[in-house]
Amino acid sequence: MIDRLEATLDRYNYLTDELSKPETINDIKKMTSLSKEQASLSEIIEKYNEYKKVLSDINEAKELLNDKEMASFAKEELSSAEIKKEKIEKELELLLLPKDPNDDKNIIVEIRGAAGGDEANLFAGDLFDMYSRYAENMGWKVEVINEVEGTSGGYSQIEFMIKGDSVYSKLKYESGTHRVQRVPSTESQGRVHTSTATVAVLPEVEDIDFEINENDIRVDVYRSSGAGGQGVNTTDSAVRITYLPTGTIVTCQNERSQLKNKEQAMKVLKSKIYEDLQKKQNAEIEDDRRSKIGTGDRAEKIRTYNYPQNRVTDHRINLTIMQLDRIMQGKLDEIVEALINEDQRRKLAGE
Repeated sequence: MIDRLEATLDRYNYLTDELSKPETINDIKKMTSLSKEQASLSEIIEKYNEYKKVLSDINEAKELLNDKEMASFAKEELSSAEIKKEKIEKELELLLLPKDPNDDKNIIVEIRGAAGGDEANLFAGDLFDMYSRYAENMGWKVEVINEVEGTSGGYSQIEFMIKGDSVYSKLKYESGTHRVQRVPSTESQGRVHTSTATVAVLPEVEDIDFEINENDIRVDVYRSSGAGGQGVNTTDSAVRITYLPTGTIVTCQNERSQLKNKEQAMKVLKSKIYEDLQKKQNAEIEDDRRSKIGTGDRAEKIRTYNYPQNRVTDHRINLTIMQLDRIMQGKLDEIVEALINEDQRRKLAGE
């Protein structure tokens, strides 16, 4: 561990030197990239400095054990320092785990009603409300990019961005199929129905990650048809972008300005292309795929929301919470923390 910490310290000092050079200061992309990397290492460096201080305290306490007058005091100091050393070592183990480069990013979320018709669309709407409330609790901002309302409410599809501090690190495990079991409002005999909605969580892709060739896209504009107010629907402000190499299509019609809709649609397109690139890379690294807790496969059933029993079960980590009502109000902390902890446990175990 010490070797890795020293290597991290060397890298941190190198970045500090590079960031002070005029050629780096004049290169915005390089400056941004190096600054982010340095910031990501700062917590490790601070904890390592704290660790070195504890090691020094231990050595000093051991030396004082030979002093009769100071022996009693030294024993107490040594015991306290040893406990602190063990605690810091565990914290350093977690900090040294391979960091997901997307953890600090904003996200784009796409929710679709899947199996179950109108009830699936209603459930998609409930999931959108759940994530919106969680975002509000976290002090994050939600921006709807595109929405297609269901005929009986909810959404057959909704795409939105969540902006804030390290959003992806908290919500990256939400990708997959979410299943609901409840009695639909249209059910006259009180039978429980099962429906599903799919969730895809994509990190927002910045220009420094990669750029899209303008010749590879086709942009179409049209009149917005969804809800959004009279001003939205009276001009050709809606934008549809097609990425020609793969046929990927994204749309945005929630802004009044065609330019703003195009900017939002490009963000979604970049994130989708970036996700495809990541999946291809992960497919080539089987061990990496096994270590993940369902972060990206929309076909994977990850969670069941059972309304009659007020129960939520996350199938990936065998976690059951008998507080569905609180979960749907955006109280996701227990689930989020459990998923993060399990991910860290698997990585520490080398799984």
